[in-house]
This record gives sequence, structure tokens and C-alpha cells, in this order.
Amino acid sequence: MASSIPRWRLWLPVALYMAFIFGLSSISQTPDLPGGSDKGLHALLYAGLGVLLVRALAGGIGQPITLVMVLTATFVAGAYGVSDEFHQYFVPPRQVEALDVVADTIGAAAAAFALFGWSASRARKAAAGERL
Repeated sequence: MASSIPRWRLWLPVALYMAFIFGLSSISQTPDLPGGSDKGLHALLYAGLGVLLVRALAGGIGQPITLVMVLTATFVAGAYGVSDEFHQYFVPPRQVEALDVVADTIGAAAAAFALFGWSASRARKAAAGERL
């Protein structure tokens, strides 16, 4: 079943979320986190981006999700993570950290693969329902 959602309505949340991440990266003094590591926060933030990217690539929530969509969303989110670290280079006293990009990519991939599993499960249930 093809989605009737206009493309711009699928991609606008992605662009707004990316702008939100850009805004967070523009903050010079970030609060200290318990444990001192922000990697979990990076993963969580980019998981949200992964969900929005998969949604846009699939044509909406509830549409079938392919492995290519998952890999594309992961690549785009990872590339945006690289650009985010580049942006932070120009925001004193922020630092560029390769492990931040790793956390970003892992978060996006985890969310994208979770949606892929959910989509496959829905398809199996629908196919089983048709056979009854």
C-alpha cells in the first residue's frame, strides 16, 4: 500500500530534528552528565534521527521497511554525526570526538534495525492472518 503523505511532510521532521541537533551542538557549555560520558545521550539523540529517517524513506509509519532503507538511514545519520562533530570544532570549548560519531551511528542503526524488525513482524502477522 503506497503512502499518500506528501514528501515534504515526511522530510520536514527530519530537517527540524537535524536543526535541533545543530542547535544543541552550538551550546558552548554543556551540563556535566552523571558518569561523565555523553555517549548514551548521543546514541539516544541519534536513535530519534534514525526513526525519522526510516519513516521518511519508507513513506510513513506502517509502511514496509527494507534493509536498504535501514542502511541508508544509518549512513545518513552517521554522516550527519560527522558533520556535527565538524561543526563543534568551531564552537569553543567543544571538542571533536570520534567516539561521539560511533555512538551517533550505533544509536541510529539500533533504532532503524528495530523498526525493520517491527516491520517484518507485522508483515509475518499479516501473512499468517491471510492464510487463516
